[in-house]
Amino acid sequence: MPAMRQTLTEIRVATRGKGLYACTSQVVEWVHASGIRQGLLTLYIRHTSASLLIQENYDPTVQSDLERFFARLVPEADPVYEHVIEGTDDMPAHVRAALTQTHLAIPVVDGQPALGTWQGIYVFEHRRAVQTRRIMLHLLGE
Repeated sequence: MPAMRQTLTEIRVATRGKGLYACTSQVVEWVHASGIRQGLLTLYIRHTSASLLIQENYDPTVQSDLERFFARLVPEADPVYEHVIEGTDDMPAHVRAALTQTHLAIPVVDGQPALGTWQGIYVFEHRRAVQTRRIMLHLLGE
């Protein structure tokens, strides 16, 4: 039986305001280069105002619809928020991150993340300003 191996790296994703930013290709390339054929990939975003999603990668209206839905669900400048140190989009960004995910777990099969046909990995940016988001990738397998 082959020995289990693990590897870890950090990728960065530049964002230009609210929306979904694909990072699937960066993840796929790193998994392939690791040489691990079977295992479990964990992604973890190191921020409290952005999140990670697996979402449809074919029709871009899915992404814009998600953004409009979250704008309605968690509006900016709501008087209920006390935390506005960094602006009116600050607390809504934290709420959006709390409602979504800070980590993902994806099986790796034959050296590739086992994503479905129309699935892509995205950073879901919840702030208006330009950001550089850091994502830890950890792969355990053989």
